[in-house]
Amino acid sequence: MIEQLPATALNEWLHDSTRAAPLVLDVRESWEHALCSLADARLVPMQEIPARWNELPRDRDIVVLCHHGMRSLQVAQYLESVGLERLHNLNGGIAAWADEVDPSMAQY
Repeated sequence: MIEQLPATALNEWLHDSTRAAPLVLDVRESWEHALCSLADARLVPMQEIPARWNELPRDRDIVVLCHHGMRSLQVAQYLESVGLERLHNLNGGIAAWADEVDPSMAQY
């Protein structure tokens, strides 16, 4: 089951030194990533996932994000179907991050 992770919970996780940091997988297009992004997020646009999913770690939590959380949920479901576990979807996407965590972030 893919956990719907609120932006505030991801922020807490990223700042919690007692927990292993997740891989933040940004599946938006390059132009979207250029407008705003999370530090250290790995950009792999959605259409590249079928060819590149095997680059992702199997032993680490992965938080998938997009603009509003729909594409990222589809990607997380695909990743689950090919055998990855420990998957989370950033609920509301980067738009929720900008609204709830970092109001100074550019929005589109």
